Amino acid sequence: GPIRDAAESGRPLMGICLGMQLLFDHQEEGDSQGLGLIGGRVRSLEDNVKVPHMGWNQSRVVRPGPLGAAGDERFYYFVHSYIVEPEDPDVVAAEASYGTTFPSVVVRDNIWGTQFHPEKSGQDGLALIDRFVAQTRPAGSVSGGEPA
Repeated sequence: GPIRDAAESGRPLMGICLGMQLLFDHQEEGDSQGLGLIGGRVRSLEDNVKVPHMGWNQSRVVRPGPLGAAGDERFYYFVHSYIVEPEDPDVVAAEASYGTTFPSVVVRDNIWGTQFHPEKSGQDGLALIDRFVAQTRPAGSVSGGEPA
């Protein structure tokens, strides 16, 4: 489809919440397929926690890079009942905990996913969106140009 084709051609793609989950191969709910842009599956949160996980939670950088240094922590706003389980642990850029530790941010080249809502997460969320734009902008391009 057009989303997969655009991402595979190098166009920047950020999946937020369910959008991050759809980046993966398989969704447990409804036994359905995702876009398959990142290998792995989506499963429900543990039975021992209230779902949905809703509210502010800490996210910790586990892979140094565009999000900051390993160990950097920020608070973001989450609303979800499912978590991703990537096949490749190297795509996990940050983690959070709620009953279990789970990926809160995944990054693979031009494809980023956040389990939380950066648009609802104040200055830290806006800063993350800015980093996504800066990291995925083609070399030599400037902001304010014509849309693609």
